[in-house]
Amino acid sequence: MRTIGLIGGMSWQSSKIYYERINQLVADRRGGATSAQLIVNSLDFAPIARMQSEGRWKEAGAVLANAAQSLERAGADVIAIGANTMHKVATQVMASVRLPLIHIGDTLAAGLRADARSRPLLLGTRYTMEDPFMVDHLANKGIGALAPDRTDREALHAIIYDELIKGVVTDKSRDMVHAIIDRSAAREADSVIFGCTEIGMLFPSTHAGLPGYDTLELHAEALVDFALA
Repeated sequence: MRTIGLIGGMSWQSSKIYYERINQLVADRRGGATSAQLIVNSLDFAPIARMQSEGRWKEAGAVLANAAQSLERAGADVIAIGANTMHKVATQVMASVRLPLIHIGDTLAAGLRADARSRPLLLGTRYTMEDPFMVDHLANKGIGALAPDRTDREALHAIIYDELIKGVVTDKSRDMVHAIIDRSAAREADSVIFGCTEIGMLFPSTHAGLPGYDTLELHAEALVDFALA
């Protein structure tokens, strides 16, 4: 089994889900007492969140690159960034290590293309929905992702940063996200992307009303595929 190196803490709420899902998938496939060989470098999200809000992406990328290098020295065989938004700096991280990095956008695109989805609604942080890094990544693979309107983007961003990263889950926010998805039907979305690793805390992607693709789940599966190959 190869060792997964996970850059986590963005937020730790989703990192704990990554840890559980990766280990559960390994146990399901190998059986017995088997668990994943997994090294987690969990970062303090507060300074990274400030860098995001201030547009200091290169500086944030340097923090993640340093984390990747630490995982490489610790014996990881592959690197993963346990967040969607921070894949904005994935190229910077990849350039800092010799190890492969499994990109969350690649695992998402593979899942969408397997089901012939071409017009998904992209949910995530404001950075993921408004910056073209994820939309362009999908467009390069023939997938035309849609984003919610500005009011819905701001509401969803607030749910993520004011509630989910702190472990707060409310029925009001569940209903709000369901409503955002429902409104996308008028724009002919054929599926919905949980493009933030905390969104699944509200409800599983299978309960989204449209065919759902949870990036955390897809990413975890790809990491386990690599580890057990």
